[in-house]
Amino acid sequence: MNKRRKVIVALGAGALATPFGSFAQQQGKVWRVGFLGVESPSALAARIEAMRASLRELGYVEGKNLIIEFRWAEGNFAILPDLTYELIQRKVDVIVTYGTPATRGARQATATVPIVSASSGDLVGTGLVASLARPGGNITGSTFFGKEVAAKLVEIIKDGLPHARRVAVLLIHGNPAVDLQVAAMRTTAKALNMELLQFTVRAPSDFKTAFSEITKKHVDAVAVLDDSVLIANARELAELVSIHRLPSVGFKEFAEAGGLFAYGIDRLQLWRRAAYFIDKIFKGTNPGEIPVEQATIFEFIVNMKTAKTLGIKIPNSFLVQATKVIE
Repeated sequence: MNKRRKVIVALGAGALATPFGSFAQQQGKVWRVGFLGVESPSALAARIEAMRASLRELGYVEGKNLIIEFRWAEGNFAILPDLTYELIQRKVDVIVTYGTPATRGARQATATVPIVSASSGDLVGTGLVASLARPGGNITGSTFFGKEVAAKLVEIIKDGLPHARRVAVLLIHGNPAVDLQVAAMRTTAKALNMELLQFTVRAPSDFKTAFSEITKKHVDAVAVLDDSVLIANARELAELVSIHRLPSVGFKEFAEAGGLFAYGIDRLQLWRRAAYFIDKIFKGTNPGEIPVEQATIFEFIVNMKTAKTLGIKIPNSFLVQATKVIE
C-alpha cells in the first residue's frame, strides 16, 4: 500500500502546480469535487446531502456537470495527505474538507489546489489561513469559535450542575485544534474554581478503557469535545456515560444519543454553505481572496430524559435558555 501511494504522489506532482486561473468557469465542463473524509461515509450522510442539495440549487448536477470523488481515512489522520494526493491524481477542481485534521492534511499535500473547509474550528488560530477577511493561500470556507465553544462546555456544567467541581474532558489524539480548546477550558475551569482532567484516546477502541479511568477519578461530569471521530461515535459515547451514570456535555449528536447537555454549531447550515465557496471557485475566484465565514447559529440542547434517569433536577433558569429540550 505504501509503495502504491508513493507512485500516486509522483504521478500527482504535475497537478500540484496547476494555477488557480485554470479553474475559471468553462461552458460544458464537468466539474470534479474531491471529498476528504476523516471517518466513514455513514457518519457524514446528512451533511453531505445538505451540501449536495445546495450544489443542485446552484445548477451542479451529479452525473451531468458534476462528479464527486470520495476518500475516507476511517479515523486514521496519518493517511489524510496521501488520500489528498489520490484526489489530485483524479484531477479534481476543488477539495472539500471538514475538521482541522482533514483541512491540515489536505494543506500538507497541496498549496495550489483550492480547498474548501465545510466546517473547521479556528482556521486562523491553527495557522491554516492568514485571516478571515483575506485567508491567502488555497484555503477558504467556514470556521467556528472552537476555543469559545469548548470553554462554554465548562460553563454549562457549572450552570446546570452547580455542585460540580471535577470535570473530565475526552479528546482525540492528533487533532491540532485540541490544545487551543483545552487551554480555553482550563482557563474557564480555574475561574469557576473547578478542576479539569484530560483523557486522550487514539481510536474508538480506547473508549471503554478511558471511561474506566474517568470513573476511578470520581469526576462530577464529562465533557466530550467536538471532533469528527468522536461525533461519528456519538452513540457509543452516550452509552458509556449512561453505563457509568455520568452527567455529560458535548455536541448535538451526543445529546441526541443520550448525553445530558450539548452546545455547538449548526453543522448542516455550514455544510449547505460549502456549495457557495465551491461555486465561487468554479467561477474563477482565487480561494485566498474569498473571506472565511464564521458560524452564526449555535444550539444548546438539554436531554431531560437523561436528566430524569440520572436523578438530576435541572434549574428552570438554566432550562429556559435551551434551544431544544429532549423529553
